[in-house]
Amino acid sequence: MAARDSDRFTYRLWRYDGAQGELIPLLQSAQDHFGYIPRRAISYISSVTGIPESDVYGVITFYSQFRLQPMGKYLVRVCAGTACHVSGAKMIIETVQDELGIEVGDTTGDGLFTLNTVACIGCCSLAPVIMVNDETHGRLDPASVRKIIRKYKRAEEETRREESVATCDDET
Repeated sequence: MAARDSDRFTYRLWRYDGAQGELIPLLQSAQDHFGYIPRRAISYISSVTGIPESDVYGVITFYSQFRLQPMGKYLVRVCAGTACHVSGAKMIIETVQDELGIEVGDTTGDGLFTLNTVACIGCCSLAPVIMVNDETHGRLDPASVRKIIRKYKRAEEETRREESVATCDDET
């Protein structure tokens, strides 16, 4: 771990006193700190607790709340609940996968998008539904899904261009 990251993470572990049942809170702390649980945090937690890394990893992969990879800037959640399922959720998932070039549970190489499915978003009357971060999109078909994803991609490209221009202006 980089010195600064290690120091901050060490600080978060100050309460660990060797008591049984502390692994989950330690993993939650690591994920809160890093946004996911990196390999170096697994090693560190293992060394502090004396729990073998393989057991720590087993707990991480057992619970769906834990992530081993950073999340993208945009979290795309596709509803796979009953109403969405019968309204074409499978086709929506396939469209998002095709548009982003990733599978469910993965993050794009540029770190922009993470794709997950959820049991229910709670917007059954709008089925099929996706959420991108906190924005809900409903009554979808493949064309509308592609349009939504491309809107986020364009917005990101515009932001990058604006930042690039601002950087050039700052240098002159």
